[in-house]
Amino acid sequence: MQQDKHPDYHPVVFRDRAAGYAFLTRSTATSEQTIEWDDGETYPVVDVEISSESHPFYTGKARTVDTEGRIARFERRYGEGTTRQG
Repeated sequence: MQQDKHPDYHPVVFRDRAAGYAFLTRSTATSEQTIEWDDGETYPVVDVEISSESHPFYTGKARTVDTEGRIARFERRYGEGTTRQG
């Protein structure tokens, strides 16, 4: 393997501020901010907007879709019972 060809791969803390969740992993991501972790070491921290703790797919808190409203809007726009003949 050639030296100095690959980026630095190091421990990084990713923090989801919305969910109050953080996890330590290895990454090539860099940050000027640091955080002291549970093990007493200081690591760079990267803030993310969404993680498995706040994503609707993983939490089961997906928003419901108003299908009746969509159907009513479609019928208002295109008329009830319109059929294509041809």
